[in-house]
Amino acid sequence: MFNAPRPVQAYGSSSQFGASFVTENPLISSVYDDGLDPWSTSPSPAPPALPSFGSTSSGFSSVIGDATLPLIYNRAFSAVDPSNTGETSVNALSRVLGTSSLPASTVDKIVSLVSSRPRVSRLEFFVALALAALAQSGKDVSVERVAALAQENALPEPALDLNSLPPTNSTFQDIMQMPPPIPARGYSTEDPWASRFTSPSAPPKPPPAFSNHTNGAPSSISGTGLPREWWKKQETVFVNVLGQQGFILNRYLVYEVSSDRGAPVPRRYSEFVFLWDVLVKRYPFRLLPALPPKRIGPDEGFLEQRRRGLARFINFVVNHPVIKDDAVLQSFLTEPSLEEWRKHTAISYEEESASKRVDRLEEMAIPSDLEDKLAVVRGKIGFLIEHWQRICLLTERIVRRREAAAVRLTPVMRPSFLPTHLPFPLPSFGGLSSSPSSASSALASSSSGHGYGSGSGSDRDADSSSSIFSGLTSGARGTTLLDGQADLARLTNTMKSLVESNERCWRGEDCELCAGVRQGLVHVSTHTQRHADALEHRSRTMLYSTLEALKAQRDLYVAMRDLFIRHDRLSLDQVDRLRKRVDTNSHKLEGIRQAQKEGWQQEADKIAGLIEKDQAAIAAALARRVFIRACMWHELRVVLHNRENTLLTQAVRSFAREEHDFSEGAVSTWASLLAAVETMPLE
Repeated sequence: MFNAPRPVQAYGSSSQFGASFVTENPLISSVYDDGLDPWSTSPSPAPPALPSFGSTSSGFSSVIGDATLPLIYNRAFSAVDPSNTGETSVNALSRVLGTSSLPASTVDKIVSLVSSRPRVSRLEFFVALALAALAQSGKDVSVERVAALAQENALPEPALDLNSLPPTNSTFQDIMQMPPPIPARGYSTEDPWASRFTSPSAPPKPPPAFSNHTNGAPSSISGTGLPREWWKKQETVFVNVLGQQGFILNRYLVYEVSSDRGAPVPRRYSEFVFLWDVLVKRYPFRLLPALPPKRIGPDEGFLEQRRRGLARFINFVVNHPVIKDDAVLQSFLTEPSLEEWRKHTAISYEEESASKRVDRLEEMAIPSDLEDKLAVVRGKIGFLIEHWQRICLLTERIVRRREAAAVRLTPVMRPSFLPTHLPFPLPSFGGLSSSPSSASSALASSSSGHGYGSGSGSDRDADSSSSIFSGLTSGARGTTLLDGQADLARLTNTMKSLVESNERCWRGEDCELCAGVRQGLVHVSTHTQRHADALEHRSRTMLYSTLEALKAQRDLYVAMRDLFIRHDRLSLDQVDRLRKRVDTNSHKLEGIRQAQKEGWQQEADKIAGLIEKDQAAIAAALARRVFIRACMWHELRVVLHNRENTLLTQAVRSFAREEHDFSEGAVSTWASLLAAVETMPLE
């Protein structure tokens, strides 16, 4: 029963949005599709396994089992995975093993034993360290021996010089920009992310004082919108995984939320849901992104996608010009224990229109054709969501191809999902499409049937190549299941092993020909390692920077669609009915006064009171109408218009700059290698 699809209850009936809908419960459904489609309403069991790459992380779980890990294991993995993604690259593993003083041939053998994929999981990394310890002690290097030692709870401890770990040769900065670690706060020792807690990069600012936790802040609708160069003043909130807590049957994941408003605080997913619930009730006519949902039996990929979705949600909220000052949001970001705070705090769910008023100047600033402007956005919002969804999916495919990881899609997709988000045929799960440009061709092939225009295939290809994202699709051409960075990392290890084993020439140690060739091969291995570093950072930059920016753009339009649906449902009032009742009671009052029967004064006073009450309700409803119009105009003019343009410009510029830097670095690397091998002897 746990794996049954989540029920869907429409938030409102609005046929103009097609299959799209929003619900009051953020756990019920979502339109997000991150390649793995973790946000769909399909059953929870994991999708079909990826094509076999030999050894897999799940296979190594039986090798390690429940054995106690030496401290050096987690220290070494944290050194190459500062972002807590749960995986690292073959190149990073090779650098760690390089500090063990083992021969290059042994390092190459260990890397080949643990993984044939471009990314190395946590368990594969740990097995590699155990193999390195066996090699250092002169024992047989085999996975079976590691499994036997794990059963005895005696995993060997390798001798690694992590302080001398060679840094990456890439010129890219740390794309995650994670805050520095701070001491642990007493979480469970079973936390696999132990000692990786983080704090804000900037000194914490004292939180502003709040007399209560209502939403009665002054209206900020007036003005010209956002301050000048507002995009440079965006607040950044980091959401990191702390680990699991609770007992076996009641385990839950804890996140650490770090902001400039105070010290880092632990938060559960249910507390994000609480915040969303408060904000959507207080600000029903503001743009609010949906939350990523919960799922029974999530895998690491789902949890990582959900962490990023939570980060996008909270960063949107803290940078909203109105919601950012909400008192509950402030407490969510600063209270050490939100559960204890909720027990002792009365929280108001009152709609903001009850405590805010629009003055005459603000009302005059609302354009008379606001409904026409909203109708334009309403008419194209489904089209925008569909296209940004496709852009996100294609971009993630390219990232996965660069990392040589096939895209997994949920095998059972709801009928409303496919036509809305995936109008083009999906590739089979047996591997990547045989066509080298399947991503771009899939996009082009869907054009004729979904409003992209018609024309020949060459015309569509030309249109695709003229897009700012054409470089993304062309980057996937000619790739295989093992991408450049993993192949180069293995090539580097093999080259070092070759130089090491061919150190002596049969002619003697003074053979200048052999020595010169060996030196040239050393230059090759050095430069291939440098290029592997650059490739790794290129793919991670695209994953954590470009792709997240594109998903934020998609989230913006989904939030606008949800705002329209909330508006259609919640903006209704009883003004017409109240006016009719006032007219009826007024005629009745006039008749009573004319008849002046016995006790007519008491009855007249009663009806007059009802009329007064209805007139006050009419005035409040009309004021609420004006406030709703002002909110919709503000969200359209200030929030949507600025974010959909400025942030997209930022993302495109950043992407172009990163690709340019990578290309220049690649040219410099190979030019340097060319100069270095010019001195290699021929005879």
